[in-house]
Order: sequence, then C-alpha cells, then structure tokens
Amino acid sequence: MTSALRPIVVSGPSGSGKSTLLNRLFKEFPDCFAFSVSHTTRQPRKGEEDGKDYYFVKREEFEELIKNNGFLEYAQFSGNMYGTSKMAVQTIQESGKLCILDVEINGVKSIKKAGMKPEPRFIFVKPPSIESLKSRLEGRGTETEESLKKRLETAQEAMDYAAKPGAYDHIIVNDDFDVAYEKLRGILLEDIAELKGAKHKARK
Repeated sequence: MTSALRPIVVSGPSGSGKSTLLNRLFKEFPDCFAFSVSHTTRQPRKGEEDGKDYYFVKREEFEELIKNNGFLEYAQFSGNMYGTSKMAVQTIQESGKLCILDVEINGVKSIKKAGMKPEPRFIFVKPPSIESLKSRLEGRGTETEESLKKRLETAQEAMDYAAKPGAYDHIIVNDDFDVAYEKLRGILLEDIAELKGAKHKARK
C-alpha cells in the first residue's frame, strides 16, 4: 500500500538539534513517522530493547548481512558495527508509516549509492556555525577535549559535504528552534499528505 512512499533521510552533526526536531515531529504526527531501527554488534545498555532501540546481533550475523547485500549503509564506531538494513526500512513502509533514517554523512553517501526506489528525500540540519556548535557541545558537559575535537572535525566535514550542490534536497539552519521546526514541518507536509492519501485509498 505505502511501499511507494519515499523514506526521509535526515543528517546533521551531533549538537545540531536534529534529534530534538525529530522528537517534536514524532510528537505532532505520531501515526505518520517511524525511525528505522539499526543493527549493531554492541552489547545492549540497561533499558534498551532488541527490535526497539536496536537489533542486537553477533558480529558473524552482521557480516553475513553485509555479504548478502542486506544493508543500505553500515559503519564501525569504537570497535562496534552499526548499520541500516533494507529489511528495517521495508518493515516500516509496510506498516503504513513514513520511514525516517537518522544517519551520519557516510551513511548519506552510501544510501545515495544504493539507488533506493523511490529515491529518499535528503534533509541536512545545520548549526549556525562551528563556533555555536562548539558552545552547544561544551554546554552538555559530556565531552572530553579529545571527543569534542573529533566531533567538531566530523561536523566540519559534514557541513562541507552539505555545501556541495545536490548533496541534500533541503538544508535547515537550526538557529531558532521554532523556526527550524516549522521549516522541517513544511518540507514534510507533502509526504504526510501522500501518506494519508494512500491510507484513504486503501480503506476504500
């Protein structure tokens, strides 16, 4: 029914406010969106549920999925593998919701190469500047000097990529949260209308 609706790929540096924007979107439209659940080889943390927070798998299973071309994108962080499987996206599409993929820059590049049909809508959430991002990250009080440096380097790389023509369909500068949210909401109203139209047809 809704499998023809395009997934929404959202990217942005840590500290850009991307997660807060998406949480507000999910709160306003609880029946329209669902996050793609990633696979990971890391151990579950306290309170995490398999199939809800992540699909927790052994490294051998993860490598088998890679071999069978089961991932749209995957990467390694701190010795653990993380990936977005084609199956996870398909499960959401078949459930009658729009699939949101929250991925890093390399994930965006991999998804573009994967040639998904229909082609996803790519959105980048950008901080006003590297300086403001640094202040936000420092304000969290969770970063070491080394991890902050790494996050800022990754953010600069992501922003440089986003500046290339055609890298993203939409760029949202998150300077004012309410303004940024209204822009995100406006971008996705067309997709929400398509989803509701598909559901209405299915009920007939």
